[in-house]
Amino acid sequence: MSADTPADAPAALPCFLAAALVCGSAIALYGFQEQLVGGSLLGAGLLVAALLGPSAWPLLRHLALIGASLIVIGLVPLKAELSNEAILRFAVVLSLAVLIPLVVSRHVLLEDVIRFPVGNTRWTRFEWSYLAVVVTLGYLVLPVYFISSGAYQNWPTVTEPDEIIRLFVGVNAVGLWDEVFFICTVFALLRQHFSFWQANALQATVFVSFLWELGYQAWGPFLTIPFALLQGYIFYRTKSFLYVLVVHLSFDIMIWMILIHAHTPQWFDIFVTSPR
Repeated sequence: MSADTPADAPAALPCFLAAALVCGSAIALYGFQEQLVGGSLLGAGLLVAALLGPSAWPLLRHLALIGASLIVIGLVPLKAELSNEAILRFAVVLSLAVLIPLVVSRHVLLEDVIRFPVGNTRWTRFEWSYLAVVVTLGYLVLPVYFISSGAYQNWPTVTEPDEIIRLFVGVNAVGLWDEVFFICTVFALLRQHFSFWQANALQATVFVSFLWELGYQAWGPFLTIPFALLQGYIFYRTKSFLYVLVVHLSFDIMIWMILIHAHTPQWFDIFVTSPR
């Protein structure tokens, strides 16, 4: 199999174990803030891949790229903040997490694995219907989650125009980064070695762990796990980065309004399921 060809059959258990250790390290790194445990799991995964011999070296290289990004992301707290320093810190770290695997993959390994395909700009009936359904579900469910769980308190209160704009830019910029990193980078690298379902489960593990530290806590994983899996599936089905980005940003715009409404109930009082 060439370096740019996705795998079809499930990978052997030792290979999957190596990837599961690397991706599972995100649970410790971001979910439990256990840097030593997370680093140990990541190192163990790379060691397992290395011990599998030359046939697993392509897997080892890709897991090392993912691991490097996970370590970079873990260098800063992911709590939502709107200060200039926090925004700069986020921008630098998250950019590096994307650029490291992209540059190494394309210019060192000479691969064309990490891509950002636009896909068919004329959406199918399925794509329009799916977008309508998930946006409707988000409109109904997200206010209940953020407000009843208290998760909205993981984001700062914004009342001034510049703060509201910063929150809008921040929420949507992270949403854009999510798709660039978790889907177009982590998922794409894993798909070179694993079946769709294996790769999707692995990327979702990292995706959900990141979102947990970002603020999607309490019963948030009941929403973020299916969301991460569905984003991987939709990308796999549509081959369109643009489409999964539109889906994600549709949610993020609602989340931005819900966060403002949760802190200041008279603003964006348009959610029929809001507990406010």
